[in-house]
Amino acid sequence: PTPLAGKDLADFLKSMQSSNVEAIEIITNPSAKYEAAGNGGIINIRLKKNKAYGTNGSVNAGWAIGTYPKYNTGISLNNRNKRTNLFGSYNYNNNKNLNNMQFYRTVADTLFDQKNIMLSRGNNQSYKAGLDYTISKKSTLGFIVTGSVSNNNMESNSRTPISYIPTNTLVKNLHADNTSLTNRDNINFNANYRYVDTSGRELNMDADVAHYNLDSDQMQPNIYYDASGQIELSRVIYNMLAPTNIDLYSFKTDYEQNFKKGKLGMGGKISYVNTDNDFRRFNVYNSGKVLDTLRSNRFDYTENINALYVNYNRPFKGFAVQLGLRAENTNLTGTSKGQKFTGIEYVSYDSTFERNYLDFFPSLAITFNKNPMSQLGFSYSRRIDRPAYQDLNPFEFKLDEYTFQKGNTNLRPQYTTSFGITHSYKYKLNTRLNYSHVKDIFSQLIDTAETSKSFISKQNLATQDIVSLNISYPFTYKKFSSFFNINSSYSVYKADFGEGREVNLDVLSYNLYVQNSLKISKTWTAELSGFYTSPSIWQGTFESKAIGGLDLGAQKTIWKGKGTVKATFTDIFKTMRWSGTSNFAGQFMRASGNWESQQFRINFSYRFGSSQVKAARQRKNALEEESKRTQGGGGGIGQ
Repeated sequence: PTPLAGKDLADFLKSMQSSNVEAIEIITNPSAKYEAAGNGGIINIRLKKNKAYGTNGSVNAGWAIGTYPKYNTGISLNNRNKRTNLFGSYNYNNNKNLNNMQFYRTVADTLFDQKNIMLSRGNNQSYKAGLDYTISKKSTLGFIVTGSVSNNNMESNSRTPISYIPTNTLVKNLHADNTSLTNRDNINFNANYRYVDTSGRELNMDADVAHYNLDSDQMQPNIYYDASGQIELSRVIYNMLAPTNIDLYSFKTDYEQNFKKGKLGMGGKISYVNTDNDFRRFNVYNSGKVLDTLRSNRFDYTENINALYVNYNRPFKGFAVQLGLRAENTNLTGTSKGQKFTGIEYVSYDSTFERNYLDFFPSLAITFNKNPMSQLGFSYSRRIDRPAYQDLNPFEFKLDEYTFQKGNTNLRPQYTTSFGITHSYKYKLNTRLNYSHVKDIFSQLIDTAETSKSFISKQNLATQDIVSLNISYPFTYKKFSSFFNINSSYSVYKADFGEGREVNLDVLSYNLYVQNSLKISKTWTAELSGFYTSPSIWQGTFESKAIGGLDLGAQKTIWKGKGTVKATFTDIFKTMRWSGTSNFAGQFMRASGNWESQQFRINFSYRFGSSQVKAARQRKNALEEESKRTQGGGGGIGQ
């Protein structure tokens, strides 16, 4: 299994030699061996076990133009001899992107009609270097270092006319031209030991250490004008600094052996995470800036998770069974420090919350495979998703004069219990019927604790129930091939936060994806792909409208198949514009937006060296789930 996702996974697959791939397996119901976090599947890429030695690699470069140009480049290298395998990669991306968003919001008797243009400039460098040393025929020792460095500069120009609804009178205008500088520096070290013998015994041990650093510097001027927009009424300027440091440590071990005509697996994992967030807000004047101690805080969070699991799978005549149980014990502590005003004096506060809980995650899968051309499967699993670390920070972050983002120390993990039926016909037509019950599902709510202010925070809805049907089918006729996937679901969201703040929504939605490919000649291929997403519910309360798009592309192989040039025109009809409405806690909001979805892209890749050299060993590090949670929570609508 590979811990990669999104672009990282795409880059890895592009660099992999197809001649080295034996099979790509999608594990829709992961066993107890895998972490209980998440509710998706796992990709298992099985490589051919050739023993060719030598060097190979690939280079790639891409350029795209939407409203603004962007480009990327990368290289990967792989060297193998009898004892050692050295490998590494480097990728660079440079982007300039434009986003437009509109928010029409009513709170009590006030209307806010905000229009926002955001321009972001950034670059990202990612790298990976590793060494595998073969100690013996049975044992391998490996080391990997991965990391990334990114810098992003965002300019946000917001204009908000503010009106009094009863008389339909424009009262004033708010102009906010914000700038934000964000620097990230992440690095992860992994050491792995693997033992495999001919009797079926396999031992894997992983130790990981990672450090994530984020520095944010935001300047936020807010200027009020009269109804005409010509006369300045007042202004306030804020400067916010938010350095964040996250340290992660983990050790895990997995053991498998043959047992009673099947495979018995067991193992465990220990992880420890510490986050340190120092948020400081300054009031900016002509004479300089002054720290606002009432609007600044320091948040420290530590978390320890200890896990044990046992798993057993065995084939029988005509069917196979896999069952397992995973136990995870979580211990966490969060501390927020700052100052508050009691009404008489300013005093320091030190607010701490603690939580300890033990969870069990059973899993079961039965596959009837007497007829390989028609396989039927049943599955059951219980999974967990823990909050992003930043979502637990109780402090209020000022997004603009009327919008605040606040963490929630009472935010609980969400638990998903799933039952599934799958059917595969001739290894092509794949059907899955699934029911999921989610307890304490995460939802990003926009609440109005004060008349004119909105507070964005993550909350737990009581439940979400989903019944879904997924059908996929690849079709090939001579030089034409097509892949079709449709996923339909019926979802129900329920919650009651008191004082009339209720969530009771349901929606029948579906997603359609089609990819068509035509081989025009030996070296030319044309492709047309598209998707459509029907109206759905986002974050529990936002009812989004339908969205879809079409992409057109052409690809040519060059230099005896070692090189590839591909041109793509994305969103050719410029239909990828999101919109929707929300009505919660006395606040109605209609929002919409678009980004540079329509682009012309050119990509080039070249593979060099021997195609028979076995690719570098792909393995899952021990900090995958913890690393996902460092990305922070929240996120605005449309992000």
